[in-house]
Amino acid sequence: MHIEIRHQAFNPWHELEAYTRSASHRNQAGACATFVGSMRDFNEGDTVRTMHLEHYPGMTEKQLGVIVDEVSKENGLLDVLVLHRVGDINPGEEIVLVGCWSSHRKAAFDSCRLIMEALKSKAPFWKKEKLLDRERWVSRNTPG
Repeated sequence: MHIEIRHQAFNPWHELEAYTRSASHRNQAGACATFVGSMRDFNEGDTVRTMHLEHYPGMTEKQLGVIVDEVSKENGLLDVLVLHRVGDINPGEEIVLVGCWSSHRKAAFDSCRLIMEALKSKAPFWKKEKLLDRERWVSRNTPG
């Protein structure tokens, strides 16, 4: 399991490839499900120029670890990768990568969705959007 919060942009496909190459589960995994979340240039009917994403260092990683542990045990996962951006993010840039490895596809698909939904509702992240004419804190997440 690897969980990482990053301030710099990342290419999720390069990250996934590098992680998979070094993974000890390569011969056991029959499935890998991934989710990549990117920043949109709109929200709630407004144009969004940039977003600043804040987190609570230490607490965020701990909460993500709890989420991943619970889902891994529930579904018998072999491995999980979670990368999440913080700081200033521009439209089109990736925010989050979740990868779940398991022996079978159902566990991988189900786990990837469960981790992502829990991350959006339980992990301590805060978003501030810069619109064309003002800034605002995002008070709720989009439905899954």
